[in-house]
Amino acid sequence: MTYLSLRAMLAVSALAIAPIAMPKPAVAQIAVIDAANLTQNVLTAARELQQIDNQIQSLQNQATMLENEARNLASLNYSSLDGVTTDLNQISDLMNQAQGISFDVQSVEAAFQQTYPQEYAAGMSISQLLSAAQTRWQNSRDAFQQTMTVQSQIAQTVQTDTGKLADLVNASQGAVGSLQAQQATNQLLALSIKQQLQIQTLMAAQGRAETLNDADNAEAELEGQAALNTFLGSSNAYAP
Repeated sequence: MTYLSLRAMLAVSALAIAPIAMPKPAVAQIAVIDAANLTQNVLTAARELQQIDNQIQSLQNQATMLENEARNLASLNYSSLDGVTTDLNQISDLMNQAQGISFDVQSVEAAFQQTYPQEYAAGMSISQLLSAAQTRWQNSRDAFQQTMTVQSQIAQTVQTDTGKLADLVNASQGAVGSLQAQQATNQLLALSIKQQLQIQTLMAAQGRAETLNDADNAEAELEGQAALNTFLGSSNAYAP
């Protein structure tokens, strides 16, 4: 091997083992993220979202409250007052039509004393006594007739009261608020009071009839004694 060949081989070997100089790649720019700041922003957004949700819930509660108040203040679209008042007025008119001795406090005593005196004047004729008896009988008859009329009127109102009662119960059960329920309850109480007034009125009419009848029976005894005295006259009317 010649010197030139050996030198050439050494040069090639040096090239083979020498590090190859490569150009360095360009390094990319990476943004730095602040994790603590990001976490704080997320928490702030969550708190704001919670506040908005609370406000929405508060508005919904207020809307529900207003809706409930509106239902509580809603008026009942049913009233039985006119019917109750009409029935009572009709019965009152019948009571005011009483013939003879009426239910007038100022005149009843004077009329009673005139028709049912405690004693008869001496010398009353038989025709006068009969006329007084006829007046008393007519008073008793009118009183019993009025009692029957009042009974009939009350019997008719009881039938209509059954319908009113059903309507009021349905209205009470279907009430959407406290005001409607209270109004239905008040009308039920009014209907109950009306029925009690009807019973009291009927008792007054019946009591009047019974009183006049008893007074007529008592007066008949006194009148019979007066008629006997008129018939007998003085003790000198008959001579054997």
